[in-house]
Amino acid sequence: MAGSHKAGATSRRESGGSAAPQRRNKRSRARIAGVAALSVVVLAVAGGGWIYFQLNGNIKTFDDGGVSANRPAASDKGSNVLVIGSDTRSGDNAQYGHGKGDVGRSDTAFLMHVYADQKHAVAVSIPRDSLIDIPPCKLPNGTWTKDKHDVMFNSAFEVGETVQGNPACTQNTVEKLTGLRVDHTVVVDFAGFAKMTEAVGGVQVCVPNDVYTGDLNPNLHRKGTLIFSKGPQTVSGQKALDYVRIRHGIGDGSDIGRIQRQQAFVGSLIKKVKGNGLDPTSLLPLATAATKSMTVDSGLGSANKLISFAMSMKDIDLHNTKFVTLPWRYEGARVAVVKPEADALFAALRADRTVDGQDAGGKGEKAAPSPSASAPAPASGQGISVAVYNGTVEKGLAGKAAESLKSAGFTVTGATTAATQDYTHTVIEYGPNDEAKAKTLATHFPGALMRQAKTPGLNVILGTQYKDGGSAAAPSAPASVPPSVSDKARSADDNICSNLSYG
Repeated sequence: MAGSHKAGATSRRESGGSAAPQRRNKRSRARIAGVAALSVVVLAVAGGGWIYFQLNGNIKTFDDGGVSANRPAASDKGSNVLVIGSDTRSGDNAQYGHGKGDVGRSDTAFLMHVYADQKHAVAVSIPRDSLIDIPPCKLPNGTWTKDKHDVMFNSAFEVGETVQGNPACTQNTVEKLTGLRVDHTVVVDFAGFAKMTEAVGGVQVCVPNDVYTGDLNPNLHRKGTLIFSKGPQTVSGQKALDYVRIRHGIGDGSDIGRIQRQQAFVGSLIKKVKGNGLDPTSLLPLATAATKSMTVDSGLGSANKLISFAMSMKDIDLHNTKFVTLPWRYEGARVAVVKPEADALFAALRADRTVDGQDAGGKGEKAAPSPSASAPAPASGQGISVAVYNGTVEKGLAGKAAESLKSAGFTVTGATTAATQDYTHTVIEYGPNDEAKAKTLATHFPGALMRQAKTPGLNVILGTQYKDGGSAAAPSAPASVPPSVSDKARSADDNICSNLSYG
């Protein structure tokens, strides 16, 4: 791999990227995702065989052959589930969407991190308009696209322009953005969502002010009739969809402005499901609606697998189910990811730290101002070859790291500048059979991210956290969620009328 490293596989940007113009679809959209997946969590306790066979016939899977081989390594620090909301108009969805179209699109997505203690979970909402990089993705004809730069996040789901969308492409994009390995991906359509809200007997929500049909559809060019009165109320079916998609007339009127209302809705639904009880009679209609609305990866492609997954989350209570939003700021009509805070958030999740700073790996300790344990002693690199790349703007960093590695016995095949210089974390890339060598190399770069590549060999791309003049990363405190994120976190048991909109 020396001399042929393509940093575009792991870096955040490459030179030559441009912001491509994006279509704004004016059709009404289902702005909620993951409700079905979260509801399935409670189905495990029902456990009856008659439910098992009912569910098994409903489950659809997508082709996960499009999941990139160049992805973050698996981790024992919790698990990650990507939930995508699809607004396809195919089948039953046409009656709810008020629109037409043959291309599956997504306007809502969140990554749920289930901690290793299986008692905490956090869902990170990713704004649809976020400007990010999309790595190579598989097309229906079997070919792969090239990297795309500074494009809207939701465009990843449209790659290939199929009715079912491209869940694998969105998964690849999230893994590149976060450095977290996505263990499972779930796609939810809004027809199933509407039926599911009916199955539970409606969901309690809160509306901060009166809302009219003109708010729901600005093309009316008039106020219209009242559809939501200010205050708490119960909604289901079409009205539930209307609630989660409204943006005009509430908050700042933006797509991102409604994220907190969607988070409040999901929390309220979880509360309603648990409040209804976990008996098979009440859960079967919900289970049927949920599984009929979902398309999942092959790892969840049977009732048995779904129930096993659900069992892993059954002990998470409402207060320990948190919702946060990817750190963002407006950039014109789009949304830019605020990098320092976003990097810190995902580093905390990789370390299995909860929103309030707990170590959820089983020890329950708080993040301390200094490392809780010393890093492993640097190991001998005898017989291991590695190429070194400088992913920062600091001159000479690759040469310094190369000399340090040589003194430790490594054979350095090259030391040069990476294709981009915006790395925060040091990244170690390793081939299919090189994981053991990569772990040896990692002892010289504490805190480095590990990523498997398609081709053999070892690369290390240095980030800004690499210590200047030394072979080790600068010691730092245990990762923690930045206050700008944690202070705005929502719990599933929060008051439904609090914090309902940005702006």
